Amino acid sequence: MRFADRYPIIVTPNKNACRDFWVSHLGFTVAFDSTWFTLVMAEDSSTTLAFMTPDHPSAPPGPEPFSGKGMCFELQVEDAAAAHAEATARGLPVTLPLTREPFGQIRFGFLDPSGLWVDVVEQCEPADGFWDRYMIGPDAAA
Repeated sequence: MRFADRYPIIVTPNKNACRDFWVSHLGFTVAFDSTWFTLVMAEDSSTTLAFMTPDHPSAPPGPEPFSGKGMCFELQVEDAAAAHAEATARGLPVTLPLTREPFGQIRFGFLDPSGLWVDVVEQCEPADGFWDRYMIGPDAAA
């Protein structure tokens, strides 16, 4: 199967607020916008994300409005401290402050208007031995 694009669609009555949030706080651009559907794209086209109102006329069967549970959207960056400084300067409502995690990430996070948790992460070295008890396979510690 060949894909032209891949993106999640978040069903939310806050479509316009989500569009504006991703554009103003995270530098995404609007690739498509209508009264019931918005597609936003990262400036380098590496990521697209869509928001759809619950009354979308061509909605596939099944998607209920997003409850904000069970999904986390990761944005991996080269420098989490610089991304945090830029995001807060743009007024992003950060609720998880810049944190160095023992499992090997420096991160911060926030909710968008749909309730989607967004985790901005920089990969770094984990604490010595942190992953040993979690690994599966031939290299796993006994």
